[in-house]
Amino acid sequence: MGGVFLKVCIIALALSLDVFAVSVGVGMRQIPRHRKVRIGLTFASAEVTMICLGAALGAAAGHLIGDYAGYIGFAALFGVGVYMIKESRSEFGEASRLNLASGRGLILASLSVSLDSLGVGFSILYIGVPMPISLIVIAGVSLSATTLGLAIGRLLGRWSEQNAAFLGGILLAATGVLFAVLKALHLG
Repeated sequence: MGGVFLKVCIIALALSLDVFAVSVGVGMRQIPRHRKVRIGLTFASAEVTMICLGAALGAAAGHLIGDYAGYIGFAALFGVGVYMIKESRSEFGEASRLNLASGRGLILASLSVSLDSLGVGFSILYIGVPMPISLIVIAGVSLSATTLGLAIGRLLGRWSEQNAAFLGGILLAATGVLFAVLKALHLG
């Protein structure tokens, strides 16, 4: 059970790095405590919702294409990781001018940081961890990453904001490859 739990922890950590990155950016500004709580809950809810949506799509695909659905899910995980790496190296542009602490900016930030969860949701059914446990761990780690990012945002600055998403992308891509190899070798 420890190995399977470790899998969901790795995924939760990888997903939380982009939440952390956005939270660092928001944390650089003085915002009231109640808004910090709202940001954390919104990010965690968006992550869980997208994972559930991705899992539903993954389950439907699993019925259609059988055992290969797991490999397609792991390929999606790899693809999301590569996409995160690419996006971490582009300029933030208009998104950085939005107020990510409330309203439209918070909704857009939540959607943008949870899009990778859609791809993860597609493969999460195949890692061997019960879905409720996966969702609780991912929501908890996301909430913790948001809190930490907001708390130390002023200290870390823009460098961390850009490189946390890059690191998260590398971790997700490597996780996708690792899970596919473990599945092929009947070890995971």
